[in-house]
Amino acid sequence: MTTSQTLPVIRLKPKSDPRRIRFGFPWVYDNEVVTDRRTKALEPGALALLEDGDRRPLALVAVNPASKILARVLDGAEVAGLGRDWFRARLTRALEMRARLYEAPFYRLVHAEADGLPGVIIDRFGDTAVVQPNAAWSEVHLEDLCAALIEVTGVANVIKSASGRARLLEGLDDRDAVLAGDMPAGPIPVPMNGAIYMADVAGGQKTGLFFDQRPNHAFGARLAKGARVLDVFSHVGGFGLAALAGGAESALAVDGSQPALDLATQGAAAMGVAEKFATRKGDAFDVLTALGQEGAQFDVVICDPPAFAPSKPALEAGLRAYERIAKLAAPLVAEGGYLGLCSCSHAADLSKFRQASIRGIGKAGRAGALIHTGYAGPDHPMHPQLAESGYLKALFFRL
Repeated sequence: MTTSQTLPVIRLKPKSDPRRIRFGFPWVYDNEVVTDRRTKALEPGALALLEDGDRRPLALVAVNPASKILARVLDGAEVAGLGRDWFRARLTRALEMRARLYEAPFYRLVHAEADGLPGVIIDRFGDTAVVQPNAAWSEVHLEDLCAALIEVTGVANVIKSASGRARLLEGLDDRDAVLAGDMPAGPIPVPMNGAIYMADVAGGQKTGLFFDQRPNHAFGARLAKGARVLDVFSHVGGFGLAALAGGAESALAVDGSQPALDLATQGAAAMGVAEKFATRKGDAFDVLTALGQEGAQFDVVICDPPAFAPSKPALEAGLRAYERIAKLAAPLVAEGGYLGLCSCSHAADLSKFRQASIRGIGKAGRAGALIHTGYAGPDHPMHPQLAESGYLKALFFRL
């Protein structure tokens, strides 16, 4: 039986301040620890006891010598290891909050560090759960995680999604798998904000649907009654279908992916609003430019692009892209209409994103008031010590 005394030990350098860990910061970087041969020889995902520079125990951590995040905090130093009971406790706590918040079982069940499972994402689609084990330790313990997930939630199918940049940084593979049950035969209908979205958990982006925009979809829908709506970077119909559920006159969805637009069209049909819904495939910048040249006007325009600034080195280019989106979108908004601009780039904080958006609106010759700032829903909790977990911002302007 493993005890904290038999776990390998990694130690902070004498000048590394242990207070960050004691106050809840969940990561230890490779330049903060004494990296001797024993540490470098640890297998990715191995458990270890983290000590401060004075050899005082700090935490149970998972180690990956191949990652810049060398250790991820899992629990207190008194905990000697992980097992099914450990996962069951974490998942039960996560489920209890979601069950209070949502009437139907469609939500993000686990949001990584903020839910005590570093690097792990779990989205739930009724009786199917999609797991993204984005850190090496979770791959090692996937069997216990999967078994506890089924026990706690009662889901019939568990799908592993191996897409994404995070797994690459951890040195992990990109092979999806069915961990339990079956791969759903087709897209899963997801009711949200009165709309119906079709989630392709087999071949869609990430886990198949983005739950994080739920409250911002709802706010956009409140602006959309009787309105002509343009939904840019629509994916499977995000803001457009929510707007139609809110009483919009029409919605045009723009995306570069035809399969995503086909799913959006299926969702509109399932809602009984197919005649009010149209799609336009193409590069968003090109389509916005073309719509401007055509003199198109909409009462509500919402742009929800992918992360233009996924890291600090990409920040300046990303901010220019956000500015350009605002500059191209603003002229399409009718007088007195509404412009929604979103960012899921954690490197672009709210202030920088807001400034870029306002610059773009100004360069388009438009002016207006910022009426609402939105964030991710509560099923995407923010770890208070980890700014990266508060990545989503949504700005709504009246022009």
